[in-house]
Amino acid sequence: MTAPWHVTDSLAARYAAGSAAEPDAWSLEKHVEVCGGCAVRVSAAVRAGGSGPVLADVRAQLLETVRAEATARRGRALRRLGVSLGLGTAGRGLSPASRWARVLWAVGPALRGAWLVAVLVVVVAAVGLAYGGGFREARPVLLAVAPVLPLAGVAVSYGRHADPMYEIGVATPSGGLRLLLTRAAAVLGVCVPVLTAAGAVLPPVTGVPGAAAWLLPALALTLAALTLGSFVGCRAASATLAGGWLLAVTGPVLGQPGATAELARYLSGPAVQGGWAAAAVVCAGLLALRRRSFDHLETR
Repeated sequence: MTAPWHVTDSLAARYAAGSAAEPDAWSLEKHVEVCGGCAVRVSAAVRAGGSGPVLADVRAQLLETVRAEATARRGRALRRLGVSLGLGTAGRGLSPASRWARVLWAVGPALRGAWLVAVLVVVVAAVGLAYGGGFREARPVLLAVAPVLPLAGVAVSYGRHADPMYEIGVATPSGGLRLLLTRAAAVLGVCVPVLTAAGAVLPPVTGVPGAAAWLLPALALTLAALTLGSFVGCRAASATLAGGWLLAVTGPVLGQPGATAELARYLSGPAVQGGWAAAAVVCAGLLALRRRSFDHLETR
């Protein structure tokens, strides 16, 4: 058996200078495809030769082009993320009012549209009817309607029917369930203080639950809407649950003056509140199991 052939330093130097015979150059080029040591020797000889500076310049330009393209792609991805969240460009140098405006835009369509106005109208109407019109049932009516308002906010916060940036948002790392939870939290962040404060200032009615009795039912219904929305979409899920609540609770309260017993059955007592808390925990667990379903575009 013959000893393995390798490129010598002299052959590498002749190849780098372009003076190697064609058979030797062909043999060298074929050999360095499978021999790493000889490839390093030939590469060093080429860099040390007259073409070394040219090759170094080409390599530097290639690396710079690759880095620039990677930076541009990262910038485009960040801009798409900013658009999907409604943030646009970076907020450096903006006034506090402008920053709050950008945050308001980022939390979703609900806080930028008619839903927020509707919540304020409900609150103002309840307080006005109670103190200006002598309507004694304002507090029970508000407590009956309050759990439905977050559902309406969720319905107009996420999905292809509600958000013009929905397709872009789903494609971003912060899209899907993370974005939906952010917007649902923003909806609850508006409803909880506003509606609870309104319920607290309304005239008390004997047998009517406290101003915060609607919180756990609203949380459970919101999580149920998100869970059901993983199957049928947020709009259909919110409409279904809101309709069921209105038929079961709000309808009887509005239709029968003084029907506080009906409202107390759904909101009052440790057992009832514990049931709503358990329902919220169950819905949260189911939502965690269904979290991947929000990574795909809605087709309904």
